[in-house]
Amino acid sequence: MRVYVGIDNGVTGSIARIAPEGADAHLPEGYVKRIWFAPIPVIREQSYTKAKAQITRIDFEVLRGWLGNMDIFKGDIRVFIERPFVNPKGFKATVSALRALEATLICVEFACLAYEYIDSRQWQKVMLPKGCKGPDLKTASRDIGCRLFPEHAKAIRKHKDADSLLIAEWARRAGL
Repeated sequence: MRVYVGIDNGVTGSIARIAPEGADAHLPEGYVKRIWFAPIPVIREQSYTKAKAQITRIDFEVLRGWLGNMDIFKGDIRVFIERPFVNPKGFKATVSALRALEATLICVEFACLAYEYIDSRQWQKVMLPKGCKGPDLKTASRDIGCRLFPEHAKAIRKHKDADSLLIAEWARRAGL
């Protein structure tokens, strides 16, 4: 039994899990859902610089708990992490993405979960309509996520995209 976890990296990202049908049969009712989706947990605090500014960081304890509890499925758990945005022209966004990746990796490794990096184009090519670019990518992700996972439509609309769910579904369909 393989459980797929998709992580849309970053402090504005999300995490999703897709387990096989019947995977939660041995668990108490309502304890866990086969398909699960949530924004990456974050905390805001004073920046590490001397400037009066806030930074957003991954809430390590919450994310570590979520990933640590994945073993309740007693199966092969695979984590797929979207590669972070790295562009010298977007220094602040790059630094934020790399800090988020480091925190995420520590949580994944602490939970002893197998993981691999994927490029956004890998899953978008399969899961989103051809020709989507820029803001259209998020709109298509939201719309397709709501269509494929209607039980999570409210959360997807609130988050504004379903990238992590689509990453997990892409990996499941590909049999990775």
